[in-house]
Amino acid sequence: MMKRSLAIVFLCFFFSVAVRAQQGLPVQVAANRHYFQTADGKPFFWLGDTGWLLFVKCNRQEALHYLDIRKQQGFNVIQVMVLHTVTAKNVYSDFAVANGDVSKPVVTNGADFGDSTQYDFWDHVEFIISEASKRGIYMALVPVWGSDVKGGKVSVEQAKAYARFLAGRFKKYTNIIWMNGGDIPGDEHMEVWNAIGTTLKKYDPAHLVTFHPRGRYTSSDWFQKQPWLDFNMAQSGHRTYAQDTSLQEKHRFGEDNWRYIKLDWSLAPTKPVLDGEPSYEHIPYGLHDSLQPRWDAAAIRRYAYWSVFAGAAGFTYGDNAVMQFHTIKEGAGSFGVRENWQDELTAAGATQMRFVKELLLSHDYFSRVPAQELIVNNNQTKYDYILATKGKGYAMAYSYTGKPFRMDLAKLGFKPAKAKWYIPASGKYIPAQLNRTKGVVQFDPPAAKENVDGTDRVLVLEK
Repeated sequence: MMKRSLAIVFLCFFFSVAVRAQQGLPVQVAANRHYFQTADGKPFFWLGDTGWLLFVKCNRQEALHYLDIRKQQGFNVIQVMVLHTVTAKNVYSDFAVANGDVSKPVVTNGADFGDSTQYDFWDHVEFIISEASKRGIYMALVPVWGSDVKGGKVSVEQAKAYARFLAGRFKKYTNIIWMNGGDIPGDEHMEVWNAIGTTLKKYDPAHLVTFHPRGRYTSSDWFQKQPWLDFNMAQSGHRTYAQDTSLQEKHRFGEDNWRYIKLDWSLAPTKPVLDGEPSYEHIPYGLHDSLQPRWDAAAIRRYAYWSVFAGAAGFTYGDNAVMQFHTIKEGAGSFGVRENWQDELTAAGATQMRFVKELLLSHDYFSRVPAQELIVNNNQTKYDYILATKGKGYAMAYSYTGKPFRMDLAKLGFKPAKAKWYIPASGKYIPAQLNRTKGVVQFDPPAAKENVDGTDRVLVLEK
């Protein structure tokens, strides 16, 4: 009898460990307070994708296809709206809440997919979260998008009840990150956002919480000292330098998304920050005029390397068709979309994003800091600006235009022995000349080959 009991205990323990290993470990703020790590202390570089309408537009098979492709491409976070609107229903015609009241989730008995009376909206959400967990993908969940809160459709009491439901339903999953807000200034119905954030943190303290702001803002503008805010998120937005003319907005950084990171890096208390929504691939400049040019992969790479080298804890990519899971047969979508989402899963930018993560994780991660002091006379503006970063035994500098730049090697903190160029479009290295190892040295990035790998280059110096 004793042997049988011990065997049962062992099997239960083994099963528990196996399930936990399959799900992965929770993401935490690292000891240096600037980056993320998994619960076992390993670096976690946030490489996100915006799959905003995944829960409502995709059936199970489509959701699995999407997750499989993004897993293959190195993405480890998917940003999703739980409720795009309070009247949301999914592809199976299941409503999320009753009568547009977020405090009244529509929950049925059972979860059998083969029985339509059992498989409800929340079962579908849970299925996708579970499948993402099996693939090592974390789900950054927006409880309710900002537009309905702005419209007065969510009261503080409703928000508290809804956030408590979400925490109770999903806190068992290790791959959850909460993303309060949703494309809205935090001072619009701030009481609702604080209610959601506080409630989530109270009933699900193990998971990180952030706030997704309106374009050209960062969550620190309102919530930096709120105890529920674990890390900051900026939305640099979709405008060009010329389009960034709104006088009422706090930050007019144009396309310089690195400025948001620089701003938040030095704030107290120290919190990680990342650009959670820069320009999307194949979306029109400024979003709303479909006749405008479209953002391309090179621009997305620029946003990624600029922000990360400025100190960001990761980066979020987006594609116009994928973020809304648009198909041509639907007719006109939003923001001048003209592609099928399944075709766009392999858009150039999507396949290239993994290279920034691979580059950063190939060196000592937690020692990395912004290092603009390395660049001599870095008074270039806009696209010519050079971003630099350094860590234990290495330094990197990113040039978007591929123009020469000068570095003061005396400020490296080590004597460089190796130099090479990293190609952000391919993830490949090219040897670099290092004729001098001290003083001010000019570096000339290698030219593009037949315009297939862009002009942007990363100089990598190593001890």
